[in-house]
Amino acid sequence: GGTTAQAHGRLSFKPLVHIGPMGTLVLAVVLDLGTHGAFLFGYAKPMPLNYSMLRDPKRNVKWIAMSGPAVNLLMGFAWLLLSIALVALAVEEPFFAKMARAGVVTNLAMFAFHLLPLPPLAGGQILLSLLPHAQAYKFAKIVPYCFFILIGLALFQLLHYWFIPVLTLGGYVFQLLASHFFMLFR
Repeated sequence: GGTTAQAHGRLSFKPLVHIGPMGTLVLAVVLDLGTHGAFLFGYAKPMPLNYSMLRDPKRNVKWIAMSGPAVNLLMGFAWLLLSIALVALAVEEPFFAKMARAGVVTNLAMFAFHLLPLPPLAGGQILLSLLPHAQAYKFAKIVPYCFFILIGLALFQLLHYWFIPVLTLGGYVFQLLASHFFMLFR
């Protein structure tokens, strides 16, 4: 119900209002160079949030932060359902199967990225909302350095220690769910 995003002109389909030079451009170049093209990623400017508009900021921020990863799971699952439907309908064109697989993998990767425990990413916001006030206050002091921490993790190729377990778990959950939907088409 807040109007902060609207007041900042962020409720728009125009891509230029969402581009942040560090997250959209610099991060993509650093990750491309640091991973030798194996992982390319960038992000839009974070949506502004006015904490004073929330009734219980510590509790509500957790739910707001979970919305991004939840949407990635839903979109990934939708792509998974499309891939099941393609198999069930015996669609032989490989482009559609590759597109559906890319949709699943991309959304699982975005899910894992969102959940990195670094503020202002969703995982960091969730962690801040769960910590007692004193520890949350201390942890929040790293916010100005998180972009550089993320770049350092990428350059030293340490992100896979987070991504591999999260992607494996997400893939397992998707497989489990897919088996139930696949039985519907038999």
